[in-house]
Amino acid sequence: MTDDRIRLYGEPRWISPYVFSSFVALTEKDVPFEVVTVSLDDGENRRSEYRDRSITAKVPALEHEGFCLAESGAIAEYLEESFPPPSHPRLFPEDLRARARARQILHWIRSDLSALREERPTTSMFYARATKPLSPAARADAENLLRVTALLLLPGATSLFGDWTLADSELAFMLHRLLLNAHDVPPAIRAFAETQWKRPSVRTFVAHERPPAPPKS
Repeated sequence: MTDDRIRLYGEPRWISPYVFSSFVALTEKDVPFEVVTVSLDDGENRRSEYRDRSITAKVPALEHEGFCLAESGAIAEYLEESFPPPSHPRLFPEDLRARARARQILHWIRSDLSALREERPTTSMFYARATKPLSPAARADAENLLRVTALLLLPGATSLFGDWTLADSELAFMLHRLLLNAHDVPPAIRAFAETQWKRPSVRTFVAHERPPAPPKS
């Protein structure tokens, strides 16, 4: 008999933006699931059982009815098609072009802003704050992040496309690399990010208990 439980494989510290994306997507779809932690530090993702099931040995991975899928972007698309609206809440906008724009933002967040991600890592969001000023490259990334958000956000809006989408949560997560490290953020963008940060699915992830920070080498 096929095990029909949904499992999300994540990392033990609950700081990965990619695990965040899949956790929020599953929570918003309102389907029951369990989280199984995989320690990257201990190489558990490279053990044959997990590596071969996930194909790429990446975290997160989703397991559903015997099918295992890694990569958060692919997981979001799979969930949208496996648990489609209107029976389940949407992860992407209904309008074709808005949906394409949301996907553009999700792909951009994953593929760009590398200097900002390196200098304001998620450890600086959930553990000790960053202390060094941003390098020129990271400042350029921060400025680009704010520019893109300003272009997408209508005056007074606290979501990008009217109704919530996964792009709102992921963009707010990225903006909190700045907000939680005391960087200046324009009021309208701050209001957007802070509103999204209060969403129940997001708060469940953000407030989850975490182990102590590992000692610095």
